[in-house]
Amino acid sequence: MEFKTGKTLLQLCKDNDLPISEAMLLREMEISQLGREEIFNKMSHSWNIMKNSARDALKGNLKSMGGLIGGEAVKLTGRRLSGEASACGQLVSKAISYAMGVLEVNSSMGLIVAAPTAGSSGVIPGTFLALQEEYGFTDEQMVMALFTAGAIGYLITFNATIAGAEGGCQAEVGSAAAMAAAAVTELLGGSQEACLQAATSAISNLLGLVCDPIGGLVEAPCQQRNAIGVSNAMICAEIALSGIRNVVPFDEAVDVMYRVGKALPGELRETALGGMAAAPSACSLCGLCN
Repeated sequence: MEFKTGKTLLQLCKDNDLPISEAMLLREMEISQLGREEIFNKMSHSWNIMKNSARDALKGNLKSMGGLIGGEAVKLTGRRLSGEASACGQLVSKAISYAMGVLEVNSSMGLIVAAPTAGSSGVIPGTFLALQEEYGFTDEQMVMALFTAGAIGYLITFNATIAGAEGGCQAEVGSAAAMAAAAVTELLGGSQEACLQAATSAISNLLGLVCDPIGGLVEAPCQQRNAIGVSNAMICAEIALSGIRNVVPFDEAVDVMYRVGKALPGELRETALGGMAAAPSACSLCGLCN
């Protein structure tokens, strides 16, 4: 049940009449030699942590280690519940509030799931929880969707990178958005091919995104980029579900992302020496101005 490319994964799913989620679950059983229930329960544990981390920020009073973020999720939720006209709509507004909230929990040393990284940890729970609350998906369905997301994350990790220090923020938030996009597509009834199309679009849309944490902290601009990741995932799922296809296939998109990441200057790969981190105002916050 092993697969190392998107093309192989699609063929495996076709030959065995499996959704991507089931193929990934069976792979994990084969590799770990654990039973289905144990593997499912482990993923369910991760889902519970994700849900809690998305909601914990709404309780308020979280203080980030660097003091650069805090209270954003509460503000977004307050506006959403106020009845004011929304630029994003209720679903996306809820998703971005959850996503940004997870970064608040992370930066205040709370418990999160780094899926695929701490800096991009808000994308999947933000997207998933908002969709679950909007459409009534069961926890079992959401856990299976995490296996779909995991398959995409595995392929990116195996063939490229999810590390900002190696590939920029495109490798973190971009990968998280691709994982979420594929999972949402399967949740909403899309084919295996459509799932990979959604992931491809998500990678393409954030291609070249630099990693420039102010003060070297996973706070700003990381938090707002998780909101972009959520929006990107939902948009790409909708595009794929509409039958729109990319010119470049998934495997090539992953390779392109890796090569673009390698081409980024070191200052733009998690060193806090370039990008937004090098702006005078950012430097003054962490005492780095000359």
